[in-house]
Amino acid sequence: MRIVVLGIGNILLTDEGVGVRTIEALERDYVLPPEVEVIDGGTCGMEMLEQLENLDGLIVVDCVRAKQPPATPILLKGEDVPVFFKTKLSPHQVSLSDVLASLEFTGRAPKSIAIVGMQPVSMSLGMELSPEVEARVPELVAMTVSELAALGIAAEARD
Repeated sequence: MRIVVLGIGNILLTDEGVGVRTIEALERDYVLPPEVEVIDGGTCGMEMLEQLENLDGLIVVDCVRAKQPPATPILLKGEDVPVFFKTKLSPHQVSLSDVLASLEFTGRAPKSIAIVGMQPVSMSLGMELSPEVEARVPELVAMTVSELAALGIAAEARD
């Protein structure tokens, strides 16, 4: 089994970096088995093609604009994932959408995709998350751990 947890975002734009900050917290707070690869995708695009092919599961953690109240955690999976890519909820989805479309075209798309996200409060210049989003990062970590569990992967909390 091969699973990738992909944190994406620009850490120079406050809440835009929530995906990267969440995977940092995940790796700090949990021990993950070897079949789980955690990738800081930053603002990458097509160069990630090889890392994302033939996965059993892909969990994308990102800043998501879904017309929800600021600092609202968001989980999309199943039939909601294609809608995510059609409605441009995330600043990165054009690149990620291209990568996933290419994988689908070549028959190497992930078997399962979940999007764990947060509605931003601020997208201004700054390396720190807004206090409202920062306070809810543990919820995004818990949602990610829950999605791993749904794939049969146990993440062990560090002491």
